[in-house]
Amino acid sequence: MFEFFSDLGRYQFLQYALLTGLLASVSCGIVGSYVVTRRITYIAGSIAHTVLAGLGAARYCQVVHEWQWFSPLYGAVASAILAALVIGLVSLYAREREDTVIGAIWAIGMSVGILFVFNTPGYGENLMSYLFGNILMVSPEDIGLIAGLDIFVIVLCIAFYRQFMAVCFDEEFARLRGLNVEFYYILLLCLTALTVVLLVTVVGIVMVIALLTIPVAMAGQFVRRLAGLMVLSIIFTAIFTSAGLFISYEADLPAGATTIMIAGISYFLVLALSRAFRCFRYDPDPSPER
Repeated sequence: MFEFFSDLGRYQFLQYALLTGLLASVSCGIVGSYVVTRRITYIAGSIAHTVLAGLGAARYCQVVHEWQWFSPLYGAVASAILAALVIGLVSLYAREREDTVIGAIWAIGMSVGILFVFNTPGYGENLMSYLFGNILMVSPEDIGLIAGLDIFVIVLCIAFYRQFMAVCFDEEFARLRGLNVEFYYILLLCLTALTVVLLVTVVGIVMVIALLTIPVAMAGQFVRRLAGLMVLSIIFTAIFTSAGLFISYEADLPAGATTIMIAGISYFLVLALSRAFRCFRYDPDPSPER
């Protein structure tokens, strides 16, 4: 029992996994708050599935062309940023329906990724690790890239905190005040893309949206200010990733799926307790006593 804690001091792969979850939690809590507030979860989902194209292309170049420096995470960053730019520009300036463009990019990204995976020798068996996450396989190079992306996301979110808040809460008023709404909206999509890449290593492509939104939704039951929402979301995400790693290691279960299950169950428990508490406080006869 509790082999995780004894093995944590001995095995580097466990230390790397725990550190990865904690690092990803920071950007997840910050950017996830913007995503939920701005209601662009469906865009984040499209970006997440487009990441497979970059992962597959990078691994194809590693195996076929022997570009060992071209980490799959580099490909993931490139494809995620490209998808964010295309979705943002098309939704702002083109006359096409936004949902149609998002669906097309979602499908094209997945298709390109599957084609690269199919044509990469000896790579097909690793597809599941990218779709559903394999945090135990994170390398020191991956952690370095994740930390760099984390710092970049944090710096931008701090520097443009008020601008992003204006875009998320009252876009029209921000535009009337002279704010370049289009620029900050696309920048927010790019930050979302970088955060999606961070989370792919933790829970995989399929479950990225759950970890990006569930901690924020749960934090929203306790706080109403954006800054407080971010802080509490970071704490919840860190707890979920750490608990998911612990339980999955002890029970020999997939870490990504275990993390999402813990997050989902926690959210519904908090939601039920919150509803019950509000009902308990409800007074059907608010008239004062005589």
